[in-house]
Amino acid sequence: MCTGSDSASDSKSDPNSNGWTRARGAALKSLVLIGGALLLRRLTKSTTRWDHARIVAESLNGEKFSKEQAVRDPDSYFNFRWLSCPAADMVDGSKVLYFEQAFWRTPHKPFRQRFFMVKPCAKELKCDVEVGTYAIRDAEEYKNFCDRPRDQRPQPEEVIGDIAEHLTTIHLKRCERGKRCLYEGSTPADGFPNSWQNGATYCTSELAVLKNNEIHAWDRGYDDDGNQVWGVKGGPYEFKPAPASSFDDVLNPLSFASQPVGKRIEGSFVLQE
Repeated sequence: MCTGSDSASDSKSDPNSNGWTRARGAALKSLVLIGGALLLRRLTKSTTRWDHARIVAESLNGEKFSKEQAVRDPDSYFNFRWLSCPAADMVDGSKVLYFEQAFWRTPHKPFRQRFFMVKPCAKELKCDVEVGTYAIRDAEEYKNFCDRPRDQRPQPEEVIGDIAEHLTTIHLKRCERGKRCLYEGSTPADGFPNSWQNGATYCTSELAVLKNNEIHAWDRGYDDDGNQVWGVKGGPYEFKPAPASSFDDVLNPLSFASQPVGKRIEGSFVLQE
């Protein structure tokens, strides 16, 4: 009874209270709906062509090793160090990365140096990301580029001027749902001209980007008859990021005594000359 009387008294004293409450509730509901719509839009926003290129470039960057393969199959694979880092941005937005490869024991002595140029595939191509490899005009000047302080490296304008001969282009596509990889692709079936050794006339490359910045790379050289004359035959090199302590263990020599190093290295290069 008392409660009923109080309510009646309040209603008579403030006839606009119910209207104000309804208006406030409607406003709050509208804000919730708008906020939810914005969040849903952000979560469902499609990945752009440049987003794909950025993901691939970030995955190629960093220090990675093929140690696990070298332990499993020392007769076929070396423990190589893969090192790559940003070097410049082109006017069209393409990312230029410096890349070098060395034996894990002598990282300061790279035997392979390249520029990667990463950008979205042209719209008429059925792919997502294009990765081009280029020679470096003065490779000696770029040794250990990524290990140096930024002010002791060639600067971006110098990098762009030192991009030399085009070597290969790999077209990557997003991997199908359920596969381990994020992106995978290869050069065209007929590859690119290459006369590096053993009578090779062309080479092909395959590349896969996996989760956790793992990279699989497989390069092979062929003669005019289609016979493979250099490169590993058992599958791609698998480069995985590793903490420093895992590859500095000098107590694990990764013995390659079954074959002379000079002979084995012919079948182990990852990126073609």
